[in-house]
Amino acid sequence: MSPDQTLPGCQNGASPSNPGGSTLRLGLCCAFVEEPIRFRRTTARYVTGLKPGDRHELLRQIAAHNARALAQAVDWCAAHGVGAFRVNSEILPLSTHPQVGYRLEELDQRGELRAAFVEAGCRARRGHVRLSFHPDQFVVLGSSREEVVRSSLAELEHQASVAQLIGAEQLTLHGGGAQGGKPAALERLCRNVTRLSPRARERIALENDDRLYTVRDLLPLCREEGIPLVYDVHHHRCNPDGLSVEEATELAMSTWSGREPWAHLSTPRDGWHRDDPRRHADYIQPSDMPTCWVGKRMTLDIEAKAKELAVLRLAQWLRDGS
Repeated sequence: MSPDQTLPGCQNGASPSNPGGSTLRLGLCCAFVEEPIRFRRTTARYVTGLKPGDRHELLRQIAAHNARALAQAVDWCAAHGVGAFRVNSEILPLSTHPQVGYRLEELDQRGELRAAFVEAGCRARRGHVRLSFHPDQFVVLGSSREEVVRSSLAELEHQASVAQLIGAEQLTLHGGGAQGGKPAALERLCRNVTRLSPRARERIALENDDRLYTVRDLLPLCREEGIPLVYDVHHHRCNPDGLSVEEATELAMSTWSGREPWAHLSTPRDGWHRDDPRRHADYIQPSDMPTCWVGKRMTLDIEAKAKELAVLRLAQWLRDGS
């Protein structure tokens, strides 16, 4: 979905484009630690123990609750100058589970759930809050196992259907595994992307990871296939490829075809001099913020354990003059 399109059912829907023009937009990921905004989940083990009618009602209640929570989340973001929110992949929990999976329409005989999700998306657009998804690690389009690819395609189609409903712009994927070597795995990924519906395909973005696929690995595929590259600077520092942060930033931004680029920022929990710097800290250390990002037109998801507190602290640091 183009950022300039209006959601179905939105009246006077505003574009989520950055109202500050070249101002850096900060994003919150999935959850809150202090605000009383919570998303509900459940487990397959619990659900399978329920009678069919009770199961249906539980899943309907969770979907209704999560639609309201999403509206509250984007309202909070808009009120606090937070310009993006990453939607949890389990906003409709167990939807693609092989035993208890369901479609939203099956829970929504009167259309109330759909209307609630559309309203949350409208609030995001009015508040200039960009929405995205980051599918879980089990989604691997480059897998050599067809059963993994099929389940990954099903999950992406499901998330794309919710993304379309709420106006989320993208589904951000890692390259995944590297069975048979990275070139072969990336070729499989490229081939399997074409199996997606248009609404899923147009939302796919790739992200460099902290173990296998670097910016340099992903750039050729992104350029050839017109797939945006989300630059994770923490992953790049853990898994370097010879590019400087400045070079990687500009190369990744060039794949966005005029859209506002997305990037990710985090700080290692135990510092950069420990054996494993991959784990995320509660807050962002200002020294981990690339100076070349300040003032750019880009969306920056803050991947920190303190969630909204970390976003607000970084925003204050930026306001105070970096």
